[in-house]
Amino acid sequence: MADHLEASITLPSDPASVSVARAHAVGTLAEWGVPEDAEVSGTVRLIVSELATNAVQHTLGRSPTFTVDLVLDRDDRLCIGVTDSHPGFPKRLPAAVQQDNGRGLVIIRWLAVECGGRMRVRPTREGGKTVSVVLPWPAPSTTGPAAVVDGAGRREP
Repeated sequence: MADHLEASITLPSDPASVSVARAHAVGTLAEWGVPEDAEVSGTVRLIVSELATNAVQHTLGRSPTFTVDLVLDRDDRLCIGVTDSHPGFPKRLPAAVQQDNGRGLVIIRWLAVECGGRMRVRPTREGGKTVSVVLPWPAPSTTGPAAVVDGAGRREP
C-alpha cells in the first residue's frame, strides 16, 4: 500500500447526500484494505455521517455543496474532513434530555478522543470551514466488528 492516499467527493447539500458520503468513506477504506466490518470502518462511517449531516442541516442554504476528504498517511494518521462554504462555525449546544439533535459534535469529539485522535474546525480561504477529525494510524483495531454507539456517545455492549 502507498504511504499516502487521498480520496475526495463533493456532494450537494441535500439529506440524500449523507448516505452517499458514508458509502464513499467506507468504500474508500475498503479499497485501502480496511474491511467494512472493521471497528475503524464503523467509527469513520459514524464520523462522516455526523459531519455530513451537520453540513447539510446547519448551513441554512448558504452552502450548495459539501466535500468529504479522506487522507491516509499510512505510518501516521487518518484525516477525515468535511468542508462547506457556510461561514458560521459549529456552536456547542447544551444537550437537554428532551433534545432530538445537537449531539453530533459531542459524539464525534468522544470518538476521536477514544481513538487517540482529535477534532478541530478551521476556516477555509473561501470563507467556509472544514471540520476535521484526525485519528492515529494504523488504527488500534482494523479487523474486529464495528462498535455500536448509543445516542449519548457511549458504546453499547
